Amino acid sequence: MTGLRFGQEAPTFSLPSSAGGETALADFKGKADVVLVFYCYDFGGI
Repeated sequence: MTGLRFGQEAPTFSLPSSAGGETALADFKGKADVVLVFYCYDFGGI
């Protein structure tokens, strides 16, 4: 997969939710602002 360009639509994906279950990017379609933050879960070395 190549990187995305500014303004390009993000690919469809889903991830486990911290509240349980799964959350899909499509769940936020139509929202004004969506911020995605990825971090190392166990705060260990990568």
